[in-house]
Amino acid sequence: MSEIDDFLEQARAEIERVDPREADRLRREGALIVDIRPLHDRVAEGEIPGSVPVERIVLEWRLAPGSDHRLPGVTEDTRVVVLCNEGYSSSLAARDLRRLGLRHASDLVGGFRAWAREGLPVREGGTPAVT
Repeated sequence: MSEIDDFLEQARAEIERVDPREADRLRREGALIVDIRPLHDRVAEGEIPGSVPVERIVLEWRLAPGSDHRLPGVTEDTRVVVLCNEGYSSSLAARDLRRLGLRHASDLVGGFRAWAREGLPVREGGTPAVT
């Protein structure tokens, strides 16, 4: 196993991951779905309805419960599901958010592509990201 594989495994040990069906249920119940994929991927493949694209470079500032720059309404109790293309970088991001106090941060197993393969709702992509 490589260093990055070990690093990823350690991060995933700190979070609760959700599969696409569970993420869809959480979305319908009001969870914040955060899409950290680059714009070109969101344009090419689409987005999850109701998701909020957030540039990875500002993710912690926009979601940390104690940040003066957090998104409106985000608290330590906010349920957040982070997604990327295939569920790798989102695991690292969710781990970081948990460490910053967002205790219900998780990520989407398999990422957006697993969501789409399940036939779950997808809208046209290109929503401007939170910067």
